Amino acid sequence: MMLATMPDRESVLGALRAVVDPDLHRDIVTLGFVKDLVIDGARVSFTIELTTPACPVKDQMRDQAVAAVRALGVAEVTVQLTAKVRSVSAPGAGKMPLPGVKNVIAVGAGKGGVGKTTVAVNLALALAKCGSTVGILDADIYGPNVPIMLGLSGTQLETDGQRIVPAERYGAQIVSMAFLTQDDQAIIWRGPMLHSAVQQFFRDVAWRDLDYLIVDMPPGTGDVALSLSQTVPVAGAIVVTTPQKVSLADSRRAIRMYQKLNIPPIGIVENMSYFACENCHHESDIFGHGGGESLAAEMGVPFLGRLPVYQAIREGGDSGVPLVIGDSASPAARAFLTVAERTAAQVSIAAHQSAEANKGKIPLIQIR
Repeated sequence: MMLATMPDRESVLGALRAVVDPDLHRDIVTLGFVKDLVIDGARVSFTIELTTPACPVKDQMRDQAVAAVRALGVAEVTVQLTAKVRSVSAPGAGKMPLPGVKNVIAVGAGKGGVGKTTVAVNLALALAKCGSTVGILDADIYGPNVPIMLGLSGTQLETDGQRIVPAERYGAQIVSMAFLTQDDQAIIWRGPMLHSAVQQFFRDVAWRDLDYLIVDMPPGTGDVALSLSQTVPVAGAIVVTTPQKVSLADSRRAIRMYQKLNIPPIGIVENMSYFACENCHHESDIFGHGGGESLAAEMGVPFLGRLPVYQAIREGGDSGVPLVIGDSASPAARAFLTVAERTAAQVSIAAHQSAEANKGKIPLIQIR
């Protein structure tokens, strides 16, 4: 039934206040997501500007918005979805934001051998496939394997005359120590040299308009994490673990380290969580069950998801075609996408909370 009088702007916005972002717990009007509202007789159109292209509930929010406006008696509702990633105002006075980068995300682990680099690479590419602009910084100075996993072995970096130009692959910008050394060359550096290299990778690289810079950290609790915390504001850290007790114990230490460095943990990823037989589909908990989720609950950290033991993950890393690119329809690739969506959601939550905390604060004026 059509209304005798078509709704005006205020009634449409009032209806849209019923649509609530499930992560930010505010309606989309209050959050400022509704843009370009046009009312033309019985037709209404508007844009919903989300906080990330990787929003897992974007279709649900669009459908709710359409239903809310149609309930006013509107015959035609057109909704366009866009996204603008917000920056997290990370703690740490005195650290200048990284030019060309909105959010720095560290991916670390308490010990080696848990698939940290595999998770970092596939996470970054999953975010890119969702429509985000993404970079990968291979900060695992002693074992820089990101180029192998991306099919970039032997790549030499160039400069624009002032800064290093990242390599590009699968829609991501990439920098690695492996681009600056021979494949079999061992890096034997003390802390000051590591700190200098980390600073150069951040400050002397021409990163271009990145929503997320994924930093593949060395395993353990060493100098690179300390240098990272001292160099740039970091939106948060993801800790990769496997279910067994030894890995969980080291992951607990890694979380404590990031907390002490004022790098908020975004969440825990449980890698090698289970093996699903391709024939009978039976799941075997080779390394245990539920350890990562239990650790997340214990530490008060979000749990981002489980990733399986899957042959194509290893094959993709060895061939330079990561799983989310080469086998994107597989359940394992979907698991990586879920981790990416939850990571983006946590960054959006942190950005919203930092914006709310900074409301009313008078910005510092730099005297030049």
